[in-house]
Amino acid sequence: MSKPPTFQFGGVDDDDGYYYTGQTPFRKPNESKLRFHARRLISIQTLARLEYNAEVAETKFNRSLGSFELTLVGLGAVVGTGVYVLLGTAARTQAGPAVTISFILGGIISGIAALSYAEMASMIPISGSAYTYAYATLGELAAWIISWNLILEYMVGAATVSIGWSSYFVAFVWDAFGYEISDTWTRAPIDWTSEGFRFTKDKFNTPAFCILLTVTFTIYFGIHLTAKINNILVMFKILVLIIMIFALIPFIKTENYHPYIVPKNITTGDFGATGVLQGASTVFFAYIGFDSISTTAQEAREPQVSLPIGILSTLGISAVIYVSLSAVIVGVANFESLHERYPLVAVVRLTKMKWLMVLTDVGALAATTSVILVLLIAQPRVFYSMSNDGLIPRFFSKIHPKHKIPHLGTLFTGIVCAICGGLLPIGVLSDMASLGTILTFFVVNIGVIILRYTRKTVPRRFKVPGGTTFLSTRPFLLPGIGAASSILLIQGAKPEVIIRLLVWVGIGIVIYLFYGRRHS
Repeated sequence: MSKPPTFQFGGVDDDDGYYYTGQTPFRKPNESKLRFHARRLISIQTLARLEYNAEVAETKFNRSLGSFELTLVGLGAVVGTGVYVLLGTAARTQAGPAVTISFILGGIISGIAALSYAEMASMIPISGSAYTYAYATLGELAAWIISWNLILEYMVGAATVSIGWSSYFVAFVWDAFGYEISDTWTRAPIDWTSEGFRFTKDKFNTPAFCILLTVTFTIYFGIHLTAKINNILVMFKILVLIIMIFALIPFIKTENYHPYIVPKNITTGDFGATGVLQGASTVFFAYIGFDSISTTAQEAREPQVSLPIGILSTLGISAVIYVSLSAVIVGVANFESLHERYPLVAVVRLTKMKWLMVLTDVGALAATTSVILVLLIAQPRVFYSMSNDGLIPRFFSKIHPKHKIPHLGTLFTGIVCAICGGLLPIGVLSDMASLGTILTFFVVNIGVIILRYTRKTVPRRFKVPGGTTFLSTRPFLLPGIGAASSILLIQGAKPEVIIRLLVWVGIGIVIYLFYGRRHS
């Protein structure tokens, strides 16, 4: 193993762009406490330090994932609750038949973010995803805020998907065996209304709790076994969605597409172009997950090549499926009649084809299981990177000697997710996860722009494409559009969701000030 790089405090960048110098992490003579702590908030982690971390981790992880496996990991995370559950919510309450436009808008913004992620991953192939990228470009405080929002994407996202899994499990039992499971033990005891949180008569979402614990203990036995299970689940669910699309086409009624963009209600302010934007903010959750590929960088073979391929392939395949499926679903059933808990199964039931109903249920269970699997893989690896930097307790960076995974972080993530999945409603969780991820994408786009100017000579196996001389001389263009689009989606979100996100970020900053900053 190579020796750690030598840092020269107060100097300038080396010509090769790898070893550049940072300011001293210690308090300077005659420096005030306020200035010292303010300087630490914007201190970046050098690329040399990141490179050294990768070399140290080389002996701890198994590099067993190629481009194909990484694409399936991405599809495992992406194709799930977003289309199986949130399609109904977005179409019925926000966008109407124009939910297809919402999916397209979400796909475009995700596509630009995917290009930025691919460039970052080829340049900094280290687990940690957007957290690591923010630390290398914007500083420690920004990295902490991003990592805090990644908890929304991965941990809260997994809990959200488990609630969708529970709904489809209930539907499967009914369609296959004609038995109706009581809502008492399949719904959360807490609900969210316009007036705030309230308690319901339900006890606990038991299926959501159980699937999260089952997946957690599966992941515990190593990435190789987990990847094999994920490959099977992903190929099956993609096949089911393709069969469903073609089977439903004969049942499309063109009148269900009119009006395509529902006129805005002056009294309530619902629908219209604003509704399409709100729908895009909601279904954006359907694209969440492709970035989880970058958290497996230290378990990937040739990460500078395989990570960009996996990220871009995942997004392209999932976007085609989403737009096609949403167009068919709102054509078969009027958007006002779509079921909010399991819209695809409800629409398939209109066809009276029992085989397709059962197949859809099983496909939904496979899809949501694979999403949970990948999200619960991703979060402990972000914790691992944060723990290495001292921002959270050291036990999160402990690697199991046999299974080669961050085992304590995996167990912690799974148990917390299981409790959230059993107690909290899907609406609160999914909206916060979507908004937190949009903010993360904004930072990654900005990070690409910064590194294009500050680290020009660092090798990149992939660059955000320009296409023409005009674009190639302005590397901020596409990432800038992606960042601006992210802000547009945030603006289109409901005010109460933005407030909850700000409260969440505020809690994270308090934890950083009292723990992370002191131990970094």
